[in-house]
Amino acid sequence: VQLVESGGGLVQAGGSLRLSCAASGSIFGINFMGWHRQAPGKQRELVASITSGGRTNYGDSAKGRFTISRDNAKNTVYLQMNSLKPEDTAVYYCNFQVLTTKVQWDIYWGQGTQVTVSS
Repeated sequence: VQLVESGGGLVQAGGSLRLSCAASGSIFGINFMGWHRQAPGKQRELVASITSGGRTNYGDSAKGRFTISRDNAKNTVYLQMNSLKPEDTAVYYCNFQVLTTKVQWDIYWGQGTQVTVSS
């Protein structure tokens, strides 16, 4: 199973970006999909997650500004980020819980995409 992220880049404070993460490979199903981020010198933190049923959960830094969504037909998760701040600068990672056989669930991570917000 491979997760490929896209959509990162450089944006000015107050701007928006939309991240995407698509899974491919031997996939019987996907439970939760999530986004985490890691800034230099800091621990990786949850940004947002979404279950197969559409229930969402947001980290404090994302509430009110970011929106997570998913397209199950495309095995893809999105993160719409609005009102970006310089402190949102980080490498953003997606992660999925994937059913790879009829009985086995595994966690997979993307390679990360850089988001830089200039002041």
